[in-house]
Amino acid sequence: MTLNLAGQFRALVMAAAIGLATAPVAHAADAAIPTTPEAGSFKIGIEPWLGYGQWHVAEAKGLFKTNGLSDVQIVNFAEDKDINAALASGQLDAANIATHTAMGMVAAGLPVKIVLLLDVSMTADAIVAGKDVTSIADLKGKQVAFEEGTTSDILLKYALARNGMSVADIQPVPMPAADAGGALIAGQVPVAVTYEPYLTVAMAQNKDVKLLFTAGEDPGLISDVLVVRDEVIKSRPGQVLAMIKSWDAALKDYNADTPGGRAIIAKAVGSDVKDLNTAFDGVRYYSLAENKTALTGEFTTKTFADVEAAAKNAKLLQADVTPEQMIDPSFVKAAR
Repeated sequence: MTLNLAGQFRALVMAAAIGLATAPVAHAADAAIPTTPEAGSFKIGIEPWLGYGQWHVAEAKGLFKTNGLSDVQIVNFAEDKDINAALASGQLDAANIATHTAMGMVAAGLPVKIVLLLDVSMTADAIVAGKDVTSIADLKGKQVAFEEGTTSDILLKYALARNGMSVADIQPVPMPAADAGGALIAGQVPVAVTYEPYLTVAMAQNKDVKLLFTAGEDPGLISDVLVVRDEVIKSRPGQVLAMIKSWDAALKDYNADTPGGRAIIAKAVGSDVKDLNTAFDGVRYYSLAENKTALTGEFTTKTFADVEAAAKNAKLLQADVTPEQMIDPSFVKAAR
């Protein structure tokens, strides 16, 4: 996903959210969270990515209503900039976004909190190469196709830094992630950074193409979270809690009937489920029980720092942020 938030959000935050930004930080822990959700609609922004799929399962299976939410509106967006602007201007109550995107929002002054870890990419984001490249060290001096300002950018620069290298050691070839795999297959570049389903397509079309480095090398580096505006956390905590319970109920349903769940998600993102099975296998969804541990454990103590460092290295984040600023684990603690 593309991100250049420092400038993108500043005007929106000043115009639409300055009152929230100067208000005391909202934390659900400040008061008891009601088990019955408040009346009214809850608007959640979403893009066509598998990691957000359990919301589609919840909608299809009536799980929002089961948890007391009578009007959940899943609002679809095609681009990051649009969902980001809608959240900043208060048109959305919550949004599904990448962890590094959330960091950029908070650094830009947007008052939101991470309340749920949704998914991490394991093998669904990767650096792929032909037969002549067998290690990250082999990237030195070579052309590498990747989309700047995205998760591909973060993954590449993280892999380089972990091997004592930087982007100065390679020849960057900027292009959309959707085209990077094709450029590798066509022999235009020896290395590409992309994500599913383009990874599967590239490896199916050329048996010499292989995964060189995946996001699973540091689980959580490429991850997605649910962020909620501080004002909503303060005024409608019962709805937020019910949303988290709905996600967990959907994931349980998905695990019990994975083919059925994948069919629902594939339809929602506009793809054929047969084309997405490998992509699904490369994504790990996080349950409520796992969130109870992660949001006060490794996600806070290790993953957060790794993502922040990688986002800064990729020049997608220009200011420091902290877990204390950004993560509110109260809802996952309260959920049963």
